[in-house]
Amino acid sequence: MMKKPIIALAVLLIAGGLGVWYHLTHRHAQAPASAQLPPPASAAAPPAILHPVPGSAQAGAQAAPLPALNDSDAAIRGALGGLIGTAAVRQFLVPTDMVRRIVVTVDNLRRDKAPSDKLPVVAVAGTFLAQGDDQHASVDPRNYARYTPMVDVIRKLDMQALANVYFHFYPLFQSAYEGLGYPNAYFNDRLIKVIDSMLAAPQPTGPVELVRPNVLYQYADPALEARPAGQKLLIRMGPDNEAQIKKKLSELRAALTATPLKH
Repeated sequence: MMKKPIIALAVLLIAGGLGVWYHLTHRHAQAPASAQLPPPASAAAPPAILHPVPGSAQAGAQAAPLPALNDSDAAIRGALGGLIGTAAVRQFLVPTDMVRRIVVTVDNLRRDKAPSDKLPVVAVAGTFLAQGDDQHASVDPRNYARYTPMVDVIRKLDMQALANVYFHFYPLFQSAYEGLGYPNAYFNDRLIKVIDSMLAAPQPTGPVELVRPNVLYQYADPALEARPAGQKLLIRMGPDNEAQIKKKLSELRAALTATPLKH
């Protein structure tokens, strides 16, 4: 668990690969000649959209046509470079298949694991540090500094500007989400649920105890180990970094939902 790269930037930079492709099959039994066939069942209506992207985003996409999903990497890199700088884009982001990587990662942050081979960000430099031995270990506080360079980039981000970039490219994110096997689901609603899940992560104040049942460390507290992947990531970053990320996630959520921040 502890060797996985940081996943939070995938949410903050918003916004193929993993995903379950659902194929519905129907078996039709032959009806007796005297029996009347029931009327065909109507298709289930798609769920209501809870957090629609602004209509202006769709209008803007029509005025300036978006690239095809498979050809969108250069445009995404350019837009994000305008927010965090081209050097940070090169340092922290995987340059290919960016929209699909973000969508896959966001979709899995509320699950037990996120696929490491589909992350949109590069691995955090250095090796995970633990104190103690395999029987009595805890996270070494020096480990938290590994995340500081990326957290510093996130801390300086203008979340409204980031949301505007996301809104502009939203049709691509929606297309990639539908490609995962969710033809009737709305990606922005999933993103808001993921942000809410990460904001609900506990923030330990003392040593974080570990166990090592095999090659990788796990949290010794079963309640922590059972948390979603996104929450476990925040805990692994350390309390100060977690607080910074949560602050920016709150700002991002407000920008995505047009909900004023509480002061």
